[in-house]
Amino acid sequence: MSILTVENVSHGFGARTILEDASFRLLKGEHVGLVGANGEGKSTFLNIITGKLMPDEGKVEWCNRITTGYLDQHTVLTPGKTIRETLREAFQHMFDLEQEMLSIYEKMGEASESELNSMMEDVGELQNELEHSGFYILDSKIEEVANGLGLGDIGLETDVSNLSGGQRTKVLLTKLLLQSPMILILDEPTNFLDENHIIWLKNYLKNYENAFILVSHDIPFLNDVVNVIYHVENAVLTRYAGNYDEFQRMYQLSKQQTQQAYEKQQKEIERLEDFVARNKARAATANMAKSRQKKLDKMELINKVQEKVKPIFKFREARASGRYIFRTDNLIIGYEEALTGMLNIALERGQKVAVKGVNGLGKSTLLKTLLGIQRPFGGEVVLDDYLYPGYFEQEGERYNTKTALEEVWKEYPGLSNAEVRGALAKCGLTTEHITSQMMVLSGGENAKVRLCKLMLKEVNWLILDEPTNHLDVDAKEELKRALAEFKGTVLLVCHEPEFYEDWVTDVWNVEDWTTKIV
Repeated sequence: MSILTVENVSHGFGARTILEDASFRLLKGEHVGLVGANGEGKSTFLNIITGKLMPDEGKVEWCNRITTGYLDQHTVLTPGKTIRETLREAFQHMFDLEQEMLSIYEKMGEASESELNSMMEDVGELQNELEHSGFYILDSKIEEVANGLGLGDIGLETDVSNLSGGQRTKVLLTKLLLQSPMILILDEPTNFLDENHIIWLKNYLKNYENAFILVSHDIPFLNDVVNVIYHVENAVLTRYAGNYDEFQRMYQLSKQQTQQAYEKQQKEIERLEDFVARNKARAATANMAKSRQKKLDKMELINKVQEKVKPIFKFREARASGRYIFRTDNLIIGYEEALTGMLNIALERGQKVAVKGVNGLGKSTLLKTLLGIQRPFGGEVVLDDYLYPGYFEQEGERYNTKTALEEVWKEYPGLSNAEVRGALAKCGLTTEHITSQMMVLSGGENAKVRLCKLMLKEVNWLILDEPTNHLDVDAKEELKRALAEFKGTVLLVCHEPEFYEDWVTDVWNVEDWTTKIV
């Protein structure tokens, strides 16, 4: 049974077509992966099916009494509420039933015998529904899912306004899973999860009885949890049965077959056009030439396979630093409270270090403290005199109205218009992306602009905070190659071991340093 049907949907922004004549169906219990390069329209498609965006053409039909839960990249939480209060909102309908039951109890003292009998029936039904729904064990259910995604380590009485971006995403995801909707819609849920909690979510989704639609560039994660792939490319949406690896095999085969058919047709067109050109002027062969021309006119042309522009990343290398990039003397990191004990660590020239560990233990704080953006909670950082650092922050400014071109030009005013455009194009961005505001670009396109700025700078020390978040498969592979090739020093925060484990020289685990219970 189809619980969601999308028919002939088209949508565009200005002159740019995002989706063209797209059709989609979601069957009960299907686990769908929605894949495609950055900017191809995955988030646009999710916004259309959830009603946040009206398509230019086509229709979207849900089956009756469907419940959906949508985790997108930009949902916000209500400040002033604790994590527990926010998670309890997932069961608001149950609390409403409880209030209805309590108000009936209050009225019983003044009710007649017939009214009392009716009230007792109502209360009994409400009580049964609450018990059947697990209302009286809600807190244990909340704690089970919250602990699975690491919220127990933060503390469920923590005000949500004090949470980091990654912690907020965990709260939203936990709330969504507690609601247990008939359809889960998840837009890059692993971006702010660490390894342990990605494993927990992977097991949860593998055993999820209902349907879900998942956008993710984490290929091992996708492979383990989906059984259908929808691929969006050049505004076309195509369905493939199986996981991501099976989709890749069928996709490459389809591309190869289309290319062969295109080449065969081009040879046929060339042969027919040559015949027409040579024979249309001669009376004896004019009719044959007309026949060939009719065949040409009726021919349904096969489009050449369009290869997506792949990014080319290369970091400019500054002069070499001294032996030690930094050394710390009894360093303690933290804001209002200490996040670590005293650290005496050093980073040597040429080392490439990945920093791992559960969220909230200070990975980003460590980078900011080393760079002098954040003051140490205690102790000090001693930096080399000849450092040329390049810093990639986890998230860019959300409401940036500058175009991608203006964003880069602001930082490098000495470059010409053509040079800035060329640098952005090398990062896999089209003319449309380059002239679009940063705030309307997808997460991956935004990251490519920020990487472009970094690659125009001469550096000998790269400090990268979750650079793979939002990047598509090709961009991720190219970034991996560029970092492995870079001759300087790298300090990387990343939650994807498969991205860094075959090129880094060391791995630092903040769980070994924390003062918190992990």
